[in-house]
Amino acid sequence: MLITVIVPVYNEVQTVADILERVAANTLEKEIVIVDDGSSDGTVRLLHELIESGDEKYFKPWISDMRLIEHGINRGKGAAVRSGLASARGDVVIIQDADLEYDPDDYEKLLRPIISGRSKVVYGSRFLGEHKAMFYWHQVGNKFLTFVTNLLYNTTLTDMETCYKCFLRETVEGMRLRSDRFDIEPELTAKLLKRGYRIYEVPISYNGREYWQGKKITWKDGLTALKALVRYRLFD
Repeated sequence: MLITVIVPVYNEVQTVADILERVAANTLEKEIVIVDDGSSDGTVRLLHELIESGDEKYFKPWISDMRLIEHGINRGKGAAVRSGLASARGDVVIIQDADLEYDPDDYEKLLRPIISGRSKVVYGSRFLGEHKAMFYWHQVGNKFLTFVTNLLYNTTLTDMETCYKCFLRETVEGMRLRSDRFDIEPELTAKLLKRGYRIYEVPISYNGREYWQGKKITWKDGLTALKALVRYRLFD
């Protein structure tokens, strides 16, 4: 089973080398697809240097490929995920943010329900596992959006907005994803549920960062996510 790890990146020069080293250290057979979304802080230059170096920290025997896709301008996380999916060759896809909030040591947890045949889609829930305390209003917003998801799509998720989404690539084949920004999370969730896939949740660790460390999501993205949940309940 080959795993595709999609790494959307935007202005993460301080963390991207570290997260790629951690992803590479995990001994699962995988390819790593990095999508730089128009970074302007030196991230692209660093990524080129890293890939061209052939450093054994990143190029392990179990890494079949590490490649970089570049967006000339910043288009948003959703656009980066869509580019990564279009390039994916693996049987299973894992989405990995580049900001060190999510730990690649949790990959085995995410994959276990898929390998055992219990589910084709697995989400890592930040609210079921150990985690650094979030901003209060972020947690309220996350729980509200998850509640709306459960209400509209007849499910019982605890963390719809998690960035750790793991699924068989076949589950999204032919799926028309439109979101360019953070609304990729509700769109992907809505369309998987509308296709009849029941999402399996596992506990993951979570080390949320502060805005001064580069956190990008805001309350405006919450409103966009809410609109997306309603829109994709009614339309494709």
